[in-house]
Amino acid sequence: MAKSVTLCIPPQGYFAERWKDGGMPSLGVLYMAAVLEKEGIPVTVLPAHVKKMTIEDIVDYVKTEQPDVFGITVTTENRLESFELARAIKRNRPETVTVLGGPHCTSTAVDTMSHIPEVDMVVAGEGEITIVDLVRAIEAGGGPGELAKVGGLIYRDDGKIVSNEVRGKIPDLNQLPLPARHLEDISLYNFMVDVPGKGRLPASNLMTSRGCPFDCNFCATPTNWGRKVRGVSPERVIEEIELCIDMYGSKVIWFYDDTLNYNPKRLETICDSIIERRLDINWFCEVRVDALARPLFDKMVTAGLFHFGFGVESANERICRDIIHKQATLQQAKDVITWSEEAGITANPFFIFSHPTETWEEALETLDFAESLKGRAQCSMAILHVYPATRLWNRALEEGKIPEDFSWTTEDDPRIVELPEAQGRIPLYMDNLTWFQISTIIFRFSQSALKISLWTKIKKALSGITSWRRFVQYFIMGLAFIKLKAQAVTDEKR
Repeated sequence: MAKSVTLCIPPQGYFAERWKDGGMPSLGVLYMAAVLEKEGIPVTVLPAHVKKMTIEDIVDYVKTEQPDVFGITVTTENRLESFELARAIKRNRPETVTVLGGPHCTSTAVDTMSHIPEVDMVVAGEGEITIVDLVRAIEAGGGPGELAKVGGLIYRDDGKIVSNEVRGKIPDLNQLPLPARHLEDISLYNFMVDVPGKGRLPASNLMTSRGCPFDCNFCATPTNWGRKVRGVSPERVIEEIELCIDMYGSKVIWFYDDTLNYNPKRLETICDSIIERRLDINWFCEVRVDALARPLFDKMVTAGLFHFGFGVESANERICRDIIHKQATLQQAKDVITWSEEAGITANPFFIFSHPTETWEEALETLDFAESLKGRAQCSMAILHVYPATRLWNRALEEGKIPEDFSWTTEDDPRIVELPEAQGRIPLYMDNLTWFQISTIIFRFSQSALKISLWTKIKKALSGITSWRRFVQYFIMGLAFIKLKAQAVTDEKR
């Protein structure tokens, strides 16, 4: 008997500021839904985050619709909400099989299963093939014998956690159907993007490749997608762009690839097709500056590029070369910023602070460079996060910065430092820089970038004070803020 599946994007605990009034559909969920649909398996997509559904609302849905399998996509940022949802569903309808998957689950499945008994199964790695095999196994009885055949599945057998053979990466992404956008009301996302000179335009997100060939120490992409990049054909990219234009009136395409120019020839072909077909679109992407030549950049602009992001991380050569293992140079970043000014488009360099062994002087070198770009580029920053299974994670464990018994299922571990209201509930890597220095960086950068008001951040911080530890943390931030304001007043009087 066919089993029904609901794939849910849970209520989100942490939103990036730029998406607070809208958002993007989850392409991972929509790819899995498309594969299930293709295999004749009844599937529903439940975007609880954009429907403003509470945990109670979702439980009511499960009681009414009675899905056999309830899948929850989990990012490291929204993991706590995902766990809470799984607990609530299992408590209210035990016969529904709760399955977790998504980026956070690739390397944390056993940790999740060990601490949250309400989670029946976890899918690790790419889920399109695994979810179909899992449903077929459940249809065949769902016993240990059937489940043992499902690659990439972690489950329980008589209370014991069993990790099946790792599921290999899907070699040819062209074999996957296009994401099942038709299973959602895309208008709910209110996905609009400001394009200079054109205003807010309707947008769609596409992901045309998986993986990144580079090896930055903090990045989870090699763990989740692999270092061998797999991309769909240029023809497939154009097909999906035209579908978004025709079906959803998209005027902006947000390429969600880690590195759209991983293969410059492929990107050149995509741009040629956009130009030849006279597709009226504007688009954003992220690139590696060391794989971007000026002729390709100019063609990208002709094809509709209006905004692009790239990692600078640090302006200090030692940090980039010896710590991050970054191949791109600061001069290459400076060059593409100059190109963007000449072309009249927006460059969005990313910066990260508090790298291993980074000194205050080295951090200031990066901060001074970022501030020098005011009016020339739209800069973004973060304090270094420690994501599971990265090289940075291993280093933090070895150094004792992450406790050996740390669990991602713990809501508030006092042994780590987080900044939930600004950076999400993810451990921050703390080494040479003091919290006062990090706070100074945050406020100076915010003043320079002018992306959001400092008062907005301060109000969020005050609402997050739930313990003495958190009070001390934000008190120190307050001192840094006051010192900066006092310094600004002094400078104005000179």
